[in-house]
Amino acid sequence: MKWLDALLGRSQPAKPNLDALFALPSAAVTLQAATGLEPTGLGSVCFRAAEGGAFATLEADVKALLGQRVEESRDSYGYTWLLVRREPSALSDLVTELHAVNSSLEGAGFGPSLLCSLVSFADQRGRRLAVVYLYKRGTFYPFAPLDGQRRDNALELQGRAALTGELKIEEDLGRWFPVWGAPGL
Repeated sequence: MKWLDALLGRSQPAKPNLDALFALPSAAVTLQAATGLEPTGLGSVCFRAAEGGAFATLEADVKALLGQRVEESRDSYGYTWLLVRREPSALSDLVTELHAVNSSLEGAGFGPSLLCSLVSFADQRGRRLAVVYLYKRGTFYPFAPLDGQRRDNALELQGRAALTGELKIEEDLGRWFPVWGAPGL
């Protein structure tokens, strides 16, 4: 059917590649050198919680695995956020734990419920930036919030320039969705 899809101009959606998260620690070094932003030790996973005992058990298992380093919250859109805390110097461990949460949900058949994961960065001037992984697209993008639900577009573009070549950056800027109030940002 692939040749028929090509003939008709249909394309397959991008496959998520959770292992791409493991490129974040080395990309963070490049980001820090280019922008002065350093990891904060905070990262989160966003998903739409499902009904039923299987999902509740899985969610409880994930929380038990991460212990006191995880906090759960819900946003105004009905999405669940799991915030993971680590020392800022333990970015590799943070990414491993975010990967474990995503993999657990995906492995249990809840992959379609995953929305995004993010890792937070900041500098001494108070600038904040999240490197967001879009699960359904398999791409990353920078999100730099300012007060009053505004974005620091210049910092986002600077982040994109620094991360290009390190991570698969989302090319469609229209998909750089704001994640206002995301835990850890």
